Amino acid sequence: MTDNLPYAEVIGDPIAQSKSPIIHKFWLEKLGIKADYRLFHVKPDELADYIAARRKDPDWQGCNVTIPHKLAVMDHVSDPGGVRASIGAMNTVARAENGDLFGTNTDAGGFFAPIADVPLAGQDVVVVGAGGAAQAVLFALSRIEVGSVTIINRNVLKASALLARFGLKGQALEHGSAFPPARLFVNASALGMKGQDELVVNLDHLPDDVIVYDLVYAPIKTKLLQAASARNLETIDGLAMLIGQAAVAFEIFFGQSPPLEHDDELRKLLLA
Repeated sequence: MTDNLPYAEVIGDPIAQSKSPIIHKFWLEKLGIKADYRLFHVKPDELADYIAARRKDPDWQGCNVTIPHKLAVMDHVSDPGGVRASIGAMNTVARAENGDLFGTNTDAGGFFAPIADVPLAGQDVVVVGAGGAAQAVLFALSRIEVGSVTIINRNVLKASALLARFGLKGQALEHGSAFPPARLFVNASALGMKGQDELVVNLDHLPDDVIVYDLVYAPIKTKLLQAASARNLETIDGLAMLIGQAAVAFEIFFGQSPPLEHDDELRKLLLA
């Protein structure tokens, strides 16, 4: 499949929008590692067969996992780090030294990296979404002891359960509901992604010091970020988290730290 080169993949449904191959191939080339990284379209009813097939392929080093498989994949791999009980979603699967496949999550660290220097302890946050990415976000927020968290989601009961799970105080609201001011506004849903519905929210009542953080990276400049920029609000796009979580996964797959000193060059490549 890859001329006997070690390789990793990113799987999802849809998957054509993923920029992960650009990132990993850029790092592989910079480091001179003879390996490959690619897209692979996996529908929900194909996930079990995909994992079974890759388990038998000695060249396969692992995969990044995106929508909609971050929860379902936990049923097919081992969980030595207790990810199911902590974050509750996996975004990375890799092969252990004994050949076993295990899952982990690099999303929480990738999400937190761009805001590590922002004093968010005790500050209120709004999060859109309650899926795998949102769970990584909530896990990270619980570790920095933010104030009240408002989750906006179609399924309010699911969102309320996540607040309880991560020990966060706050509320769950349906889409279209008025939400309170916050220091950080995060879109952790697929809304706004190419091929998905737009995220429709009114940012007018948010304070001038709010950070608007959209995890969507296809397109990079989402309607949400455009609206935030029109108000001169600070924004963080999905590339920040994408590169951050990819860096951790790259080391797991290929055994070397990525050359992060080339991040400016990589970002230009991703935006081309």
